Amino acid sequence: MARELGNFILAQLERNALFISAALPNKVYPPMFNRYGEGMYFGTHVDGSVRMIPGSPQKLRTDLSATLFLAEPHSYEGGELVVESDFGCQSAKFAAGDLIVYSSTSRHRVNAIMRGERLASVFWIQSLIRDDARRAQLFELDATIQRLTQTGTDADSLVRLTAHYHGLLRAWTEI
Repeated sequence: MARELGNFILAQLERNALFISAALPNKVYPPMFNRYGEGMYFGTHVDGSVRMIPGSPQKLRTDLSATLFLAEPHSYEGGELVVESDFGCQSAKFAAGDLIVYSSTSRHRVNAIMRGERLASVFWIQSLIRDDARRAQLFELDATIQRLTQTGTDADSLVRLTAHYHGLLRAWTEI
């Protein structure tokens, strides 16, 4: 059952343009599922840099971490995912079906559950682009290209901008 649900999640992600643009996935670790009950938490940590893909000799470099919320936020108290950065802490407790993707180098934790159950799927992504800053630049550039495409901007300028995006992608891709 978990494998089927994991495959369903991966199939949905393959069709999600925002996820593809932001993560530029090369490999995705099979989704795992967790349930946190009252009193449970996961302390501050950084995800391991390499994971073995179950049932195979393949390894995956963990550039990005992902949490897919499976329980509605009102069904449990506490359980926020807190991601720390040099700019402070960001707390996430989203609706069922919402996904948060963040750098695997980020310190993060899951706050204690005070009431109810927190259900989530977690997995890791090896991006085509290892460097967070470069991946962020490509994401911004891709978003700009998409916005300009919708406004019907000068076609020649759009082709030139798209060529720069793909040139950077080629230069920075690691496969």
